Amino acid sequence: MTETVTLCLLALAGLAGGLVVAGGVIALMVGLGVITRYAGITRTAVSVRLYEDAIFLGGMFGNLLTVYGFSCPLGQPALALLGLCSGIFVGGWIMALAEIVNIFPILARRIGFVKGMSAMVISIALGKTLGSLYHFFMRM
Repeated sequence: MTETVTLCLLALAGLAGGLVVAGGVIALMVGLGVITRYAGITRTAVSVRLYEDAIFLGGMFGNLLTVYGFSCPLGQPALALLGLCSGIFVGGWIMALAEIVNIFPILARRIGFVKGMSAMVISIALGKTLGSLYHFFMRM
């Protein structure tokens, strides 16, 4: 009986935490205009509501996964695919956020960086990818 109550309280805490985190993420993304800019870049403006719902549900379910620590025995290839998809998703949001706050033009102007902006973006992406791969394979 007490184990059931404990699990219910954990579920409630996970849902509440997920709602708070997802609400905060959506507020940040909407406040900065990242979602609308991302939808504009990808020409999917009709799906803005879907983006917001996906972020909300992802935050909520991600929090539940953190609280309960589920495991899914799909093996290393599925884990690699999940990592790749997660990295692409996070990288897309980071690049959209960086574009919204004009990080690259400000950085380029301050350091006198005229040519090679695309090389810098690719270098950042490769660095993040290599760092993630290093972290992934060193944990095995």
